[in-house]
Amino acid sequence: MTVPPAPEDRGTLTIAPAVVRKIAQHAADQVGGTTRAERRIAGLGLGTHGASAKVGGEGNDVDLVLDVALHYPAPVRRIVGDLRAKVTEEVERITSYQVRDVSVTVSALLPDIAPRVR
Repeated sequence: MTVPPAPEDRGTLTIAPAVVRKIAQHAADQVGGTTRAERRIAGLGLGTHGASAKVGGEGNDVDLVLDVALHYPAPVRRIVGDLRAKVTEEVERITSYQVRDVSVTVSALLPDIAPRVR
């Protein structure tokens, strides 16, 4: 019977920046007050999208840049604080990376629009 190698001798785990980006986007979309924005290119509606994120940093430290749309009217400062806390918590919990900075751009304030047809 072979003895398995010690945990520190089993190899390494690398989590790609694209995975960290998806985790950050998903966490941001879960924060109350955020909303999905319409995606338009050349005047054509192409569905909706939630938060977008960019990931930078080095080693175990990551820097995140979020772009989000919020419901209007909204307490922007409170929601941005909630976004920073939630995204930091989720990225650190799932990846064990240390989040150094979370920059947030609120690119839209969108009112709730009632459907035209019921």
